[in-house]
Amino acid sequence: MVQINPLVAQLDRRYKALQTQRSNWEKHWQELADYMLPRKADITKKRTQGDKRTELIYDGTAVHAVELLSSSLHGMLTSPSTPWFSMRYRDPALQNDDEANEWLELCIDQMYKAFHRSNFQQEIHELYYDLVVFGTSALYVEGDNDGLRFSTRHIAEIIISEDANGKVDTVYRKFKMSARAAAQRFGEENLPAAMKKTLEQEPHKEHDLIHAVFPRNEAKGAFAKNKPVASVYYHLDTKALISEGGFDDFPFMVPRFVKDSVSTYGRSPAMNALPDVKMVNKMSETTIRAAQKQIDPPLMVPDDGFVLPVRTTPGALNFYRTGTRDRLEPLQIGANNPLGLNMEEQRRNAIRQAFYVDQLLMAQGPAMTATEVLQRNEEKMRLLGPVLGRLQSELLQPLISRSFALLLRNGLLPAAPEQLQGQDIDIEYVSPLAKAQRLTDLQSMLRGFEVMLQVAEVAPVMDYLDPDKLVQYLVEVTGIPARVIRSNEEVLQLRDQQEQAAQQQAAAQQQAALAQQAQQVAPLVKAVGDAS
Repeated sequence: MVQINPLVAQLDRRYKALQTQRSNWEKHWQELADYMLPRKADITKKRTQGDKRTELIYDGTAVHAVELLSSSLHGMLTSPSTPWFSMRYRDPALQNDDEANEWLELCIDQMYKAFHRSNFQQEIHELYYDLVVFGTSALYVEGDNDGLRFSTRHIAEIIISEDANGKVDTVYRKFKMSARAAAQRFGEENLPAAMKKTLEQEPHKEHDLIHAVFPRNEAKGAFAKNKPVASVYYHLDTKALISEGGFDDFPFMVPRFVKDSVSTYGRSPAMNALPDVKMVNKMSETTIRAAQKQIDPPLMVPDDGFVLPVRTTPGALNFYRTGTRDRLEPLQIGANNPLGLNMEEQRRNAIRQAFYVDQLLMAQGPAMTATEVLQRNEEKMRLLGPVLGRLQSELLQPLISRSFALLLRNGLLPAAPEQLQGQDIDIEYVSPLAKAQRLTDLQSMLRGFEVMLQVAEVAPVMDYLDPDKLVQYLVEVTGIPARVIRSNEEVLQLRDQQEQAAQQQAAAQQQAALAQQAQQVAPLVKAVGDAS
């Protein structure tokens, strides 16, 4: 009898317990995928590659709504064409330090280049699909010599657990890997006997593996290594340990669209829309069949008039006795029912509302004014604001932090100056959605400024306004890069130069005026002299 590794035995017990807790979600996820994300509809149904997966879909409203919301989140949060994050020092003194800001901006530029070189945009788009449909998604981030590598894990593969603060700190991933790939990844000498045997005979045969990622302090005794986050791979069938390592920071980002206080997994707009989606699909199926009957109706055939088979092909001949009504007649079924079509459209509108389609798409019609566009953006912010807050804390913040740490540890970022060692850095979001939120604040400030200008006609209220702080606020809200903004020292120096130039100009103007006066007075002085 093969003795099971104590660490693997401990992890496998916890994996089975968490799997039991997740089982209630699996049927729900499968149904969601069947109707709204069919290419990922293999959660409880085991399908082979290339199988048809759209057999339940008769109406594409939900599929298109999922695509729209996923693409909108992608464009609003992590746009590939515009900056979507920045960083600044927590210490206010460093925020005005030119050397510190130059280093930080150089790091930000290198991070954007690393994101563009990697597969980030492809994988993050898949994450948004999972988020919109299943309510929970998982992104795995790792580093290599070239930069960063990302992988969105299928919801069917992952099992998660939270800490006392509701933060996901444990992920179990069940996946398949061929013996050949496992030997390349972990080394042949580290494979269990079952995989070594397969490697010789069937190298492409796949095995079930478990990747457990959890806080190191939960591993006891000899299993506590030197990394704060543990990483363990083991063979599911034989419970054989394959690899044990660790991470300096948690490698998984596990955002939830919305989440209640008692559930580990999130809920999604697709869950709210599912009843309407199933109903409109059933109604569309019925409508299609009714249309088929109307176009190719069933026939009434006399029970004693025909002995020959009925031919319904184009140009077919069917014979009947002359002088009688013993002929073929279509059965009137009353298929043209506007009530059913109206009900279908009502369900489609309900689906669009569940996925914020009306708010994400600009209304068709005449061109909107700037005020109308601002109002639409404000409405969008109110609807997506709560989602944005959760995605910032569960996706964007840990994503940027881990990417920064990986690039810095791998020597792909410039070394920090000595005075910046150990300084805290805050992440700022400058995505289109974040900019739209700040634009709302800016509009409110501008309206207040207009009121102050009106009041200033009767009272000295402008004395309360600090122009320098106003400019700093505008730079922060509008996201103007720090590299194009002068430092405080440069501004003071420029103002001194301008003041000196103004004084010199005033002195020159005064001298020119005196000279002009002298020229005007000179003839009078001469005339007086001549008269005397």
